[in-house]
Amino acid sequence: MHLIVPKSYEPKLSVRETQDAIRYIRETFQDEFGKQLNLSRLSAPMFVEKKTGLNDNLNGIEKPVSFTMKDMGDSTIEIVHSLAKWKRVALKRYGFKLGEGLYTNMNAIRKDEDLDNYHSAYVDQWDWEKVIRKEDRNLETLKATVKQIFKVIKHMEHEVWYKFPQSVHHLPDEIHFVTTQELEDRWPDMTPRERENAITKELGCVFLMKIGGAMKSGKRHDGRAPDYDDWDLNGDIMFWYEPLDQAIEISSMGIRVDSESLQRQLKIADAEDRLSLPYHQMVLNEEVPFTIGGGIGQSRLCMLLLGKAHVGEVQAALWPQEMIDQCEAHNIHLL
Repeated sequence: MHLIVPKSYEPKLSVRETQDAIRYIRETFQDEFGKQLNLSRLSAPMFVEKKTGLNDNLNGIEKPVSFTMKDMGDSTIEIVHSLAKWKRVALKRYGFKLGEGLYTNMNAIRKDEDLDNYHSAYVDQWDWEKVIRKEDRNLETLKATVKQIFKVIKHMEHEVWYKFPQSVHHLPDEIHFVTTQELEDRWPDMTPRERENAITKELGCVFLMKIGGAMKSGKRHDGRAPDYDDWDLNGDIMFWYEPLDQAIEISSMGIRVDSESLQRQLKIADAEDRLSLPYHQMVLNEEVPFTIGGGIGQSRLCMLLLGKAHVGEVQAALWPQEMIDQCEAHNIHLL
């Protein structure tokens, strides 16, 4: 457990006012986001069968919550870590065309998460996915989409300011693009997290690209599952967050693997056994569309826009009693 306590923290909204702001942000953002990116809202599962290969494996060490169902024989059911792979199959299943996409409210349980101001065992985000052409699998498409998302987030800042002027946290006016290798070259003696903080504090908002593969040092900046993002065409949207004096990640996204990048990354990850799973076979045989997609943290966006000190102020979850007591002692009211 790791907790950062801002000095003299005073929430600008009461708990009930915060609940009203949460509802407003979530409802307003998803409507504008869907309109700007041409996405339709779909219902999505909270659990999938393990044997389909549809669950997100994250870094490969986190264990999903699993169970069996009375009418499903001995099939292992897993609560999703995210819907990264499910969405791509859904686009095919529901007949989405080029330039069209979907978004959904994704609720997940990540029981092995290290709890802190940003991280909870309960994950709530807008998972989204959009059909692109094979020839659009490039940095230009990635950057253009990132700019669209940044524009919607900035729009939400203005909307929140209009409705809750006393509480809005002001954001930078521009997003900058940097790669993990550029950060390693500039700050070779720093840890990846220290580099993220340094560049985000300097620029205000960054899209940190190329996460998952090894850098020149032979080390990885951070882990990424090998079977959904193309490690050369992905990244995280991060803002410098003054209340906690560190960067906050709002979105992880990328252009999805094709047959070639899937095979290459599974080999690097020593996970080629996954190639026999139904989802991976569909990618290999180009039976699912080429896509770009990602997730945008709902609670983190609320936290960012409202200047909150802890994600537990904008979502109801479970926390260690020690963390609850420390928060209460410093005016951080967990839901």
